Amino acid sequence: MSGSDSRRPVRRRTFVLGAAAGSAALAGPLAVPAAAAAFGYTDDGSNYVVDTGAALVFKVSKTTGDLTSLIYRGTEYQGYGGMNSHIESGLGSSAVTIAQSGSTILVSVTHGTLKHYYAARSGENNVYLWTNKADTSVSATRYIVRVKAGRFLNDEPDSYTYTTSTVEASDVFAKSDGQTRSKHYSRLRVIDYDYIGWTSGSVGLWIVRSNHEKASGGPFYRSLLRHQSADGGGLYEILYYGQNQTEEQRFGLQGPYVIAFTDGGAPSSSLFAGNLTTPWADSLGISGYVGASGRGRIAGVGITGRDTAYPYTVGIANPAAQYWSSARPSDGYFSITGALPGSYTLTVYKSELAVYSTQVTVSAGGTTTLNSIAIPLSNDPSKASAIWRINDWTGTPSGFKNADLMTYAHPSDARAAAWTGNVVIGSGSETSAFPCYIWKDVNSGLLVYFKLTAAQAAAAHTLRIGVTTAYANGRPQVVVNGAWASAIPSPPAQPNTRSLTNGSYRGNNHTFTYSIPASAWLTDTSQYNVLKINVVSGSGSTSYLSAGTSIDAVDLLP
Repeated sequence: MSGSDSRRPVRRRTFVLGAAAGSAALAGPLAVPAAAAAFGYTDDGSNYVVDTGAALVFKVSKTTGDLTSLIYRGTEYQGYGGMNSHIESGLGSSAVTIAQSGSTILVSVTHGTLKHYYAARSGENNVYLWTNKADTSVSATRYIVRVKAGRFLNDEPDSYTYTTSTVEASDVFAKSDGQTRSKHYSRLRVIDYDYIGWTSGSVGLWIVRSNHEKASGGPFYRSLLRHQSADGGGLYEILYYGQNQTEEQRFGLQGPYVIAFTDGGAPSSSLFAGNLTTPWADSLGISGYVGASGRGRIAGVGITGRDTAYPYTVGIANPAAQYWSSARPSDGYFSITGALPGSYTLTVYKSELAVYSTQVTVSAGGTTTLNSIAIPLSNDPSKASAIWRINDWTGTPSGFKNADLMTYAHPSDARAAAWTGNVVIGSGSETSAFPCYIWKDVNSGLLVYFKLTAAQAAAAHTLRIGVTTAYANGRPQVVVNGAWASAIPSPPAQPNTRSLTNGSYRGNNHTFTYSIPASAWLTDTSQYNVLKINVVSGSGSTSYLSAGTSIDAVDLLP
């Protein structure tokens, strides 16, 4: 699965979007600034004009706090459709102040209970940003950098407005060749990227994400990253994204995140959330700011009981903050640094499936060391002996038909294989032929054919179906051999927005269990038993917006 292949080691990696064909390698050295101008700021009457003393000059509106100009090496990059770069869709009238302290300039924006900041450092082509959202009185779920049309190649997977064919709502489109496009199709989970943006080969414009401690959804969450259109492009730092969200919104200071210009190469790794330290910001008076001395660390000496075919991630979370770290493949060692003090729930994930949980406490300036964590066999459903199993339990639909495509395309996309998928156990194609998603109005009634021995047919068995999310309360009901039917299960707690059609399978993992009596099986061992999987719900619309669910694994236990 793109960005979530459950057999691929999870690692912190950079991800470059929008590379122009034939451009130089993006990992090249950063640009050496052109003849440096004087570091400082001026007031042009409408804006504070900040000169970084390198190759970047930017302007911030004195009345709204919008970023109204981004001039790099003499070229304007800010703006499309007459819009500025800003929080959400723009804050409107705000109190805006500016101050210089040595080699740092800080612009402070106050709008009601929301506070937002821009900082510049002498000799750097970067704009550092922080946003402190205290409550729901101000809508502030994103910062968007709006980039002029024509500055970068407009033919990326999330380029969408060069077509007028709408597939769904007003934000999913289809090209003439049947491929679908939407700003929702990010491909990447938060854990998969450090920065996003574009390069022309000679200029790179990037947003380097924050550590997302005040965001929601955990390490595997997907949200808006960027989009391109005929009118220009947008780069996002998402502060809270409601689509297929599994957690309540967190409040407080988020940042720094960084608008970074380069000579076409990748932004400096010193800006990445795992590496960025900002002692120079400690004394700036940023609301909600907590420096390194006020934060702590969690370290685990190892994790036993792992399935080494899969990556493991350790996350800690509470209502105020979230953090995570990849566990070392050799022994499961992990370290989570820079966490705010407090009590957290620690969760160990096999791929994206939670297999262990405990409580931990982080202390300011200290390290909490945990003894080796032992994952009980019963916590990993893959450890259970099965008569047959379709896919492994990873908390993802990885391996199922169309699973890879669904993180960056609509189910109606021309590249999708048919959503039908009856399978025969023992055929060798059980997983690859089985659709990753099942909808009430599209492919409900999938069939699984399997044989049982005489001893197996004489006994009751438990069927398990794991799901990763659901839309409109879609959940599986099963029928065996056309005669025995399960009760309709209650729907588990799942996000109430679109999910399966906007690039996300990540919800709340849930396992449905069905106790099937011996009387349901065929006694002739030469015949195939037939399991029918229906999707039931009284909610939803039609087609791909009918009630549906994403599948993790299906198995029959002895």
